[in-house]
Amino acid sequence: MTTTEELLVERMLNDAAAAMETLNTCLGVRLGLYEALAGGPLDAHGLADRAGVHPRYAREWLEQQGAAGWLAVDGTDDDAYKRTFRLPDGLHSVLVDQDSPFYLGALPGFVASVAGVIDHVAEAFRTGGGVSFATYGAGTRHGIGRLNRPMFLRSIAAWIGALSGVPSRLAEEGSHVLDLGCGTGWSTIAIAESFPAARVHGIDLDEASVAEARQNAAARGVADRVSFTRADAAAFDPEGLRYDLACCFECLHDMADPVGVLHNVRRMLVPGGSVLIGDERVADSYTAPGDIRERLNYAFSTLHCLPATRAEGAKVEAGTVLRAPTVGEYAAAAGYTSFKEAPIDHDLWRFYHLTA
Repeated sequence: MTTTEELLVERMLNDAAAAMETLNTCLGVRLGLYEALAGGPLDAHGLADRAGVHPRYAREWLEQQGAAGWLAVDGTDDDAYKRTFRLPDGLHSVLVDQDSPFYLGALPGFVASVAGVIDHVAEAFRTGGGVSFATYGAGTRHGIGRLNRPMFLRSIAAWIGALSGVPSRLAEEGSHVLDLGCGTGWSTIAIAESFPAARVHGIDLDEASVAEARQNAAARGVADRVSFTRADAAAFDPEGLRYDLACCFECLHDMADPVGVLHNVRRMLVPGGSVLIGDERVADSYTAPGDIRERLNYAFSTLHCLPATRAEGAKVEAGTVLRAPTVGEYAAAAGYTSFKEAPIDHDLWRFYHLTA
């Protein structure tokens, strides 16, 4: 009979293996190893030449990836340097193709960036302080931006299309959209590409994200209709400009003053204007043990979202697990007369439509 202790030991070993394998996947993405393998099967020397890494490290990584089941092994040559490895079906879409709806190649780097600041997080636990978003570095910034990019570019038109009357407003010349917490700008860019008559303004607190957002908009050819500002959404003042739509994608739970932000946004809407919020699809009440969504969101909350929010002098500390009733409370406190879930089907997010 297996004891409780033995089951826990087995779980810990499996969790440790998964964590270390995630870091090896991070190396594969960062060093272009999967991209090199996309050209066809390679042995250690072939991967070393194509990716510009040392053959001994190439061999060890290939063997690790084969053992973990991420790469397929062609043949069992006794000479370890002559064994060839290849991408199995589907892996290119998940780890290499940044336009794929299945792309998760930025996730391992996101996890690694969080692990890299664990000492800062531990200190925040002790003192009640926080860890600034900038401290997490490019892995977090690019993780969030690149994970959401294909979804925004493919789906944002349909999301906004689900809001009664909003698409027709944005089809009019002179319409304006505010994109809160825009990060590296992919949601802002997607709105501009989907509604070419609209002018779209993205704001974010992170300076590095705003700089990259401007570069991304220029590369996509929409810089003439898109602008970005580093600003606190609770205090942002567009000098008399009013918006037909304000969007808040996966960032309300990170805001230090969400009620203040929503109140400020309501002031900036045209009569009949709307707010579209997309945030994590979590359970309506706490349960333990939770499903994979609850587990992921709580893990990111303790290690990233809550520390980053507390670093901003938070008035409200939602954490990643922002439940629907709480969003409704924020909306009511900010003075909105209508709050409802938007009819948008999504596996990971829940959407809300607010009107003044």
